[in-house]
Amino acid sequence: MKINVIKLIALLAIGASVNAYAATEVDSKSSSKLLMYIQPVDYTNPIKLWHPYHDYWLYQGPIVEKVAMTKLTDAYGDVGMCEINQSGKALVWLQPKLFYNPQVQLFYGEVTADVYRGVGEHLGEYVGKSQVHGFLSMQTDASIEKAYAMAVADLVAKMQADTTLQARMGSQTQSSSTDSTPCGMVTLFPTKKIRAMSF
Repeated sequence: MKINVIKLIALLAIGASVNAYAATEVDSKSSSKLLMYIQPVDYTNPIKLWHPYHDYWLYQGPIVEKVAMTKLTDAYGDVGMCEINQSGKALVWLQPKLFYNPQVQLFYGEVTADVYRGVGEHLGEYVGKSQVHGFLSMQTDASIEKAYAMAVADLVAKMQADTTLQARMGSQTQSSSTDSTPCGMVTLFPTKKIRAMSF
């Protein structure tokens, strides 16, 4: 009887250590230095770029995600898209805006980034802007991507110029559970003014 109890305790101890190891592995894989969040509406609701003769509709989310992932990874290394079970050292909420002026053939790009850490501490807001000459009827996708790329590059330059944010990003220590920023906090973000179309 004593031997069976000892075997049972040993098996429970081994099982507990295996579960703790597995949880650590999952946490390390789902943790990034910097997490990016783009609202679902930017993936599901297209905006309209106006022209007297033909209009152009586009979804901002996929383009901004592609461009921002590249630029932020170059600047900060470990960057991931926000998913429900992830956490990182900071969370960047990206909000794109694009306007086309047909009279001067200019795309005006703007990307706003609100950076958060912990469970809601706002580190700062950074706005990147761009102007790209182009036509709505020729190579539109390339012009749009270039406008967003220039806006995100401007945004990243402003983020890197902020010494407080750089100190936070430069920390090499592993995020603890009290210091990490969970993606679940996006539901607590303040609601911005309503954006109608591209305005």
